[in-house]
Amino acid sequence: MHIYIDGEYFAQQDAKISVFDHGLLYGDGIFEGIRFYNGRVFRLKEHIRRLFTSAKAILLDIGMSEAEIAEAVCETIRKNDLSDGYVRLLVTRGVGSLGLNPFVCKKASVIIIADKIALYPKEKYQVGLKLITCSIRRPAPDALSPSVKSLNYLNNVMAKVEAIHGNAEEGLMLNAQGYIAECTGDNIFVVRDGKVLTPPSAAGALPGITRDVIFEVAGQMNIELREAALTKYDIYAADECFLTGTAAEVIAAVELDRRPVGNGAPGPVTARFVDAFRKLAGSEGEEIGG
Repeated sequence: MHIYIDGEYFAQQDAKISVFDHGLLYGDGIFEGIRFYNGRVFRLKEHIRRLFTSAKAILLDIGMSEAEIAEAVCETIRKNDLSDGYVRLLVTRGVGSLGLNPFVCKKASVIIIADKIALYPKEKYQVGLKLITCSIRRPAPDALSPSVKSLNYLNNVMAKVEAIHGNAEEGLMLNAQGYIAECTGDNIFVVRDGKVLTPPSAAGALPGITRDVIFEVAGQMNIELREAALTKYDIYAADECFLTGTAAEVIAAVELDRRPVGNGAPGPVTARFVDAFRKLAGSEGEEIGG
């Protein structure tokens, strides 16, 4: 495996960062997860745009242009001789001191990893996921905006631990007001009477790239889709439920807190979204080249 770090490529065992890097010390940085299929990087421009928006929000100078980052992503994929897989693109604040002051970090560090990924077992895409409601809440937007995809993921990690201990594949996360925000790593949608609802970003949901794709294909399929404040009851009462994310793609959720969603199996509307996403992801994107 060839890993990109600040313009150079290293073997996995040689890829290292400083113990004084603020990304390691404080989670001070941002990241993107990016998929590529059939030699094309899916929604690369959108991912990089979101990366730069996150950087702006936390006063982080990446030190490269969007075009340079895009080329580095494609070159890292080429170096690893991959046509299908997943990229983890990270930008840390860089090497600093043991203090919190980010401005002692002279230069940001850019790291790119390209590899295969399977977030959930293959059979779960056939039978769906079990969810539990986590007691751990999403941070309020005035604490840390959910739109910033930061390296500080401890909130999500602890919610994931809670889900695993509850014998579930995913955890539903609420905001401080008790409304649904998202899952530990995915956006969430519910289907009722043929209409689709999803929490707004203001509720604590990351504006996901795959989430945006669902809005696009819903319009093409003439399916009504809108944002709405949702509670656990809306999932209990739903006909269907599904999750979206770059790593997860589109996958049904069939149970919440031991209550079946609908008939407890992936539903027809979810199946239409899965099919539409796969067709789109497999046919468009930035060519990796080589």
